[in-house]
Amino acid sequence: MSIKGKELLEFAQRRAEVWTQAPYDKATQDEALALLEEGGEALVEAFYTDLDFGTGGLRGLMGVGTNRMNAYTVAKATQGLANYVLGQEPTGSSIAIAYDSRNSSSAFAQVVAEVMAGNGIEVHLFPELRPTPQLSFTVREIGCTAGVVITASHNPKEYNGFKVYWSDGGQIVPPRDQAIMEHIRAVSGPDEVQWGREPSAQALIHILNDECDEAYRRAVLDLRLSADLVAFGSDLSIVYTPLHGSGSVSVISALEAAGFRNIHVVESQREPDGNFPTVHSPNPEEGAALSEAIALAKQVDASLVLGTDPDSDRVGIAVPDVQSEGGWRLLNGNETGALLVDYVVTQRALQQQLNFGDFVAKTIVTSDLIADIGRHAGLDVQETLTGFKWIADTIRRKEGRGRFVVGGEESYGYMIGDAVRDKDAVAAVCVLCELTHVVYAEGSDLLGRLESIHRTHGAYKEVLVSQTKHGRAGRAEIATQMEGFRTAPPSELAGDRVVEVRDYIAQFATNLLDGSKRVLELPSSNVIQLVTENDTLVTARPSGTEPKIKFYFSVRMPVDKWPNGDYTRAMEALEDRINLLKKDMGVY
Repeated sequence: MSIKGKELLEFAQRRAEVWTQAPYDKATQDEALALLEEGGEALVEAFYTDLDFGTGGLRGLMGVGTNRMNAYTVAKATQGLANYVLGQEPTGSSIAIAYDSRNSSSAFAQVVAEVMAGNGIEVHLFPELRPTPQLSFTVREIGCTAGVVITASHNPKEYNGFKVYWSDGGQIVPPRDQAIMEHIRAVSGPDEVQWGREPSAQALIHILNDECDEAYRRAVLDLRLSADLVAFGSDLSIVYTPLHGSGSVSVISALEAAGFRNIHVVESQREPDGNFPTVHSPNPEEGAALSEAIALAKQVDASLVLGTDPDSDRVGIAVPDVQSEGGWRLLNGNETGALLVDYVVTQRALQQQLNFGDFVAKTIVTSDLIADIGRHAGLDVQETLTGFKWIADTIRRKEGRGRFVVGGEESYGYMIGDAVRDKDAVAAVCVLCELTHVVYAEGSDLLGRLESIHRTHGAYKEVLVSQTKHGRAGRAEIATQMEGFRTAPPSELAGDRVVEVRDYIAQFATNLLDGSKRVLELPSSNVIQLVTENDTLVTARPSGTEPKIKFYFSVRMPVDKWPNGDYTRAMEALEDRINLLKKDMGVY
C-alpha cells in the first residue's frame, strides 16, 4: 500500500473507531468493529469521506459508515436541512415526507420525521410508500416549506437516497443546494441531532390522509385530452409492472380512474419489495426489467407494455413489432418522449389551449426532436442541464411569463403540465396509454405515429452507452476520461470533422475551425459535447447518481436525404453511423 493509501486507511480507521462507541447503537457499533477487523478497501470506502450531495440530495450504498446511507447519515442530513429551513422560515415551517419500497426506506423516513419534529418543524408524513411525483405535488398542494423523499430511484437494491425539494415542488438547485450541504457539514455528529422522540415533538408529526391521494389523482386525470376516453373509457389491452415499487399503490389506481378497463398487472412484480427479487435492477431503462411484462403481453395480446421504477418517476415502454426479435420492441427514452410531447402539443393546439410564451423543455442530452416538435407548434423551447430539477427551476423562473406544457429527458422521465415539478411516471403512463388508445382508434400504432413524426421533422436516432466504474479508482478514471475530452478532443468522428467542443464546466463552446469561443448560458456542469459538421452530437457526462460515465450519441437525417425516401433504410443508415461513432470514441 502506498503512503497515500496507508494514510487514507489510517484516516478511515480513526473515523470508524468513533462509530464503535456511544451514542451509536449496539448493532452499528458491531458492524463498525467488523469493518475495522476486515480493514482494506471496504473500510476505506465506508469511511474515507462523507456522503455528499449529488443531483438532488444524498444517494449511496446502504451500510455503516460516513460514506453510506444509514440512520445516522440520514439524521445528520436531516438536522442540517432543519437548520437551513429554520433559517429561512423560523416560524410556521413544515415539511412533507414520502418514501418508496426500498429496504430501510420506511425507517429512514421515520428518522427524517422525528428529527424535523425535534426541531419544531411540522411534519406531514405519508402513511405508506408513495411515488416521488406525488411528494412534489403535495409540497405545493399543502404549502410546505420543503419536502423529502427517501428513494434511490432506479438504482440497484443496495442503494438508497435522501432527495430534497423546496416549496415550489422542485428539487433544490444552486445556490440553495450548496447552502443546505454547508449546514449538513456543520453537524459534527449524532450528539448534535435533535431526535424528537418526546411526546411534544411526536405531536408535530401528522399522517397524511386519503385527501392528498385524491388531489394528486385528480391532477393526473385533468391531463386527459381525449374526449372519447373521458366519455367512454378504453378496452385497450395494457400490461403494466410496478417492478416491486410504489406504482402498485399509484399507477394502477390512476389507470383505472382514467378509464382503462383492460389492465394486466405482472403479479410476480406487483408487491413492493426492496430486494427486487425478479429483476437484476429495477430500472425500466434496461430491457431485461420488462421481460416478464412482455411475456405476459404475448399471452393476453396486449397493445402496450409499461414499467415504472421503484419511486414511479420513470417509465419504460414496449410495443408490438413484427420486425423485432420476439415480436416486441423496446422504445428508448427519446422515442417515448417524442411521442408524448407530440401528442400533448398537438392536442392542446387543436383544443386552443396554447398561449403566447408557453414552452416545452428538454435537457442538453435529450433529442433535439422534442425541440423541433415544440417550435413547429409555435412554442418556446427551453433547454436545461441534465436533471428535472433544472426544468422545475425554469418553470419557477418563467412563472407569469409563460406556462410549461410538456417536456422530458432521455432517461425515461417526462412531465406534463406544471402541477408536479418533477418527472412523473404516474401521469406519463396514463397519457401514453391514452395516446395508444387514440392511435389504435385511428387504425395505426405507436411505431406508425413515430414514423409520422420523423417524416415531419426528420429521422432521429439516439443511443446511450454507460460505463460503470466503482470506488475511488473508478472516480479517478472517469475524471481522467473527461479531462482528455477537454484537452485533446478528437478531430474527426465517423468521417466527419468535429467543428465545436462544448465544455459546460468552463461554460463556453470552442469553434475548432477558427478558434472562436461563445458563452454557454447554463450553470457550470461536468459535461463535454462534441459537434460534427453534419450536426452529429456526442456527449460525455459522469452520472450524478451512479458510479458511471455516460456517452450519448445523437444523429439526424433530413427527409430529403433518406435513401429513395425509404424510412427503414434511413433508420438503418443512422444506426450504422452510431456504430461508427461508438467505435471512434472507444465506447461499446
